[in-house]
This record gives sequence, structure tokens and C-alpha cells, in this order.
Amino acid sequence: MTVDYVDAGWAVDQGSLSGKVAGGDVAPPVVAGVDYERILHAREEPQNWLTYYGAYNGQRYSPLDQINTENVKRMVPAWVFQAGTTGLIAGASTYSFEAAPIVVDGVMFLSGWDGWVWALNAKTGVEIWRYKHAVPFDVSLCCGNVNRGVAVAQGKVFFVTANARVLALDATTGKRVWDRTYGDVRAGESATVAPLVVKNMVIVGSSGGEFGVRGHLDAFDLETGEHQWRCYTVPKPGEPGAETWPADGEAWARGGANCWLTGTFDPETNLLYVGTGNPAPDFDGAVREGDNLFTDSIIAVDVDSGQIRWHYQCTPHDLWDYDSIAECILFEQDGRKLLGHFDKNGYFFVLDRTNGERVRITPFVDRITWGAITREGQVTAKVYPDKEGEPVHFYPGPAGAKEWTHAAYSPKTGLFYVPVQDTGATATRRRREFKESIPYWGAGVQVDIEDMAGAISAFDATGEEKWRWRNELPMCASVLATGGDLVFAGEPSGEFNAYDARTGEVLWQFQCGSGHHSSPTTYMVDGRQYIAVPVGWGGWAEGFLPGMLGAGHGSALLVFALPEPV
Repeated sequence: MTVDYVDAGWAVDQGSLSGKVAGGDVAPPVVAGVDYERILHAREEPQNWLTYYGAYNGQRYSPLDQINTENVKRMVPAWVFQAGTTGLIAGASTYSFEAAPIVVDGVMFLSGWDGWVWALNAKTGVEIWRYKHAVPFDVSLCCGNVNRGVAVAQGKVFFVTANARVLALDATTGKRVWDRTYGDVRAGESATVAPLVVKNMVIVGSSGGEFGVRGHLDAFDLETGEHQWRCYTVPKPGEPGAETWPADGEAWARGGANCWLTGTFDPETNLLYVGTGNPAPDFDGAVREGDNLFTDSIIAVDVDSGQIRWHYQCTPHDLWDYDSIAECILFEQDGRKLLGHFDKNGYFFVLDRTNGERVRITPFVDRITWGAITREGQVTAKVYPDKEGEPVHFYPGPAGAKEWTHAAYSPKTGLFYVPVQDTGATATRRRREFKESIPYWGAGVQVDIEDMAGAISAFDATGEEKWRWRNELPMCASVLATGGDLVFAGEPSGEFNAYDARTGEVLWQFQCGSGHHSSPTTYMVDGRQYIAVPVGWGGWAEGFLPGMLGAGHGSALLVFALPEPV
């Protein structure tokens, strides 16, 4: 029997129901002047946060220094935006606030779960407009009802929706300009990534590796939404890398390797650096013998053609759900163009970003029992779910020694700042026949709720740890570094902390009322620096901190600044 897929239709215009102040429904046309050249030189206008990581290099560093080690203790809340928990699938155990606020000349653009996008006055927090996309109730979501942010350019705001669509909105009104589908929700595909604008394209990646889909990157024309190219991250038979999959059957067609985090970009190499996700099924490797390229890899993609130019696989034949989706931080050392990547598997990889050559590999978490990687890159698996029904315990757990949440790099100190999770898990292999849109894990998994730890750790480019701030709970939120010699990071228990970037000393703390699992950003309006952090605990909490599933979930954006002069 054939069942036709019924579209969810269009949502009620939530902007008309938001009670905004009269005349406040049109934003100034600040995004009209944002183009590739401005994003390329984003750090030359530090008052703005123009793109997901703040700049193409992925450093999550701002040179703003009005707030610094001397005065951060005086920082106070400036305003709060309450997003609420409305939405068909925004249950307390599913949604999470995971975005990175974008700011352009005093206007903030922010995304949330369930297809929400807001435009806010970045100085006062007053809502300007809101958009709500209609997301079908039955969309298959592996790891929470989340969205990681928007991109802006040429008068438009770009974002993806859980039902695998990419949209362009008018940045002044929030009205839809174009809307394109780039994934099949019936097969288990979805989308959570913050888009990246490069040249005349908006680039997005797919989600859904836990449902046995074939991952891909897609590029669309900024103006028209016309599809430009697709890069599949699992090769089909006959393509380079296909020899790393079984020759018979269709394991490759449901191989995973989704790119569900935003990549970084080097205009000089013209390469987009993207991390890929786990193979499918996650824990049952017997049905996909081989290294399974290009899963758990860093891939360098020619941004004009969508072709993979080189790759480096961090965990061949992954049996632990160790996606390599984490950011690829671009930096230079001794005249060499390098890339830094803190992988779920517990190792810090430094590669030459021109050719993918391995420069250095060092562990960055205390407990690694799944296996070992030598400095020469030799991978040896030690503990993994091998026998049906037999539980196996390993470190790190499937959320990794660092989850998707981002590290930061300060060119001022030369240090990387990393949110560390030291948590184990037990996996019991359970072979499952592949069925479209049904979870394809290959195991039952239980993440530890005791004997865990976390840290914010500072490393130099050689992998030497310079300082560590220890926490009883894993650190599950992104880090922000600033020119004021400060590092900002939030805790699962709600505290938002400012650290001395050179020593790790906590200089300021504020209890936000809900755990952190998002990406703070910083900006300046009318000469005043602000620190913005979305707060809202939830999402895939059972995967990275199940002992706090019952914690307050929240859904607010908190913004801090120094007190205004009297």
C-alpha cells in the first residue's frame, strides 16, 4: 500500500500574536549590506557577530576588550528575552536552546526549536519580528528538537528546519523569501545545522545518521535558492573510498556521515573544512566491515564544486558513536596553515589544512579506554560492543570527550579553550534489521550517571595543557574567548562563568536558572559591549548527562554588560 506524504502546511503568523509594540515589526535594513566581503573580514568589525563562529576561521574569538579581567566582576544582566516553550514537539525532554546569536549593527537574529526565528533589538532585547515554520509532528529526530543558528547576507536570514528544509527570510520583516527541501523526512533525514554563507551560496548539511541515511552537504544560491551542488559524504560503488564498505549489499546507502555542524572556510585554499558524523548502525560494525569512509572524518571540500579534495579519518570503523563533527579551528603557526580539531574520541588533532597531513595527535581527556591512537596516527580498538547481548563499558561515552559544543582559540594567548566531558557509557549490541525512518543504533546504550567529571581546559598547539578548571559535572556548552583576556562558558547546573584566559581563575559567575548547552557570542552597540548566551537545558540530555534529565529546562536568552555610567 502506498501512503502519500502530507505536508504540514504553513503556520499561523506568530508575529501577529506576539503583542509587540506598535510599529516595531520592521527591522532596520542592516543585513542589506552584509555580503561575502564583509563576512570575509568579519573580525575587522568586532562590534558585530556576522557569522556562526564569529569568523570563517571557527575560532569563536572576539577582539572586544571593554569587558576584561579587571572589571568583569562588575558585569550585570542587561536584558532577558524569554522564548517560551511553545510548539508541537517542544516537550521538556526534547527541546533545547542551542543557537549562537548573530548580531548586525544593533539587530540580533536568533533561532530556536520547532522552526522559530526571532529578530531582536540587540541593545534592549525588544522583539522586532518572529517567524514560525510549520514542522510536522512526526519528524524523526535522533537527538533533540534543536536548531543551532542562522546565517545572514544580502538582506536575508537563512536557517534550516527540523523537516530538512532551508529557508530565506526577509531580514527586515521576517517574511519568507524562498524555501527549499534538501532531505527526505520519510527516510529519517532532518536538519539542525547553522547555515554558512560563502560567496554567493548558503551551505547546509544534513542530520539523521542514527536512522541509516546517507549524509550530504548542499549549496544553494543566496538570491534564488537554486541548488548549486551536493557533496555526498559516503561514496557509492565505484567512487574513491567505496572500497572501505562491503562490496555486496547497500551498507553504503545507509552509511551516515552526516554533516550536522557548521564548517569553517579558508579563502586562500578555497576549501570548506567539515566534520562528518558516525556510520550507521552506530555500534554494530559487523554489518559494515571496513573503515567506512568518509564517516568520522575531517573533509576538505572545494567550495565552488562541492568535491572532496582531501580527508582525514579520526576513528576508522567507528563502534562507539564518535562523530567527528566538531569544529575545525583554523590557525597559523611557524608560517604553516593548520587546523585544530577536538574529537569525540578524546584526541586533539592538528592537521596541515592545505593537504590534510597529520601534524600532531594528543589526548585531551583523562579517561580513554575504547582504544588508543599513537602520535603516528595508528588506531587500535580495545573495547567495543562485539557480542550480541553482552554489555561493554568504555570511555568516553557516545557523547564524546567533547560533544558538538565548541572550543575557542585566542590568537592573543595562543591557547585553545575546550569544554571537556569525562563520562563513560555501557553499550550492549542489539542487531536490528534496517527499516526506513526507524532508529538504527545497533545497541542499547546507558550513559553513566555517576563517576563523571568535566573541565574547561586550555591547550597550546602542541597539545600541552596549560591550565584546567575542574567541575564535578561534564561541561556541555560552547566556549567564547575575547580580547579582554576572558573565556566564557556555562555549566549544566546553570552557572555562567568568566575565566581568566591565562590562568583559568573564575573571575565572575551568574546563575542563569537553567543548564547551558548553547554558544555564547559578544557584540557592541553604542559603545557598550554585551555578552549573549541562550540558556535552555534539554535536547539529547540522556546522551551526555542523563543524571540531569529532571533539571529545569528553561528557554531564555540572557545578555550581560558592564553597568551603564550614572
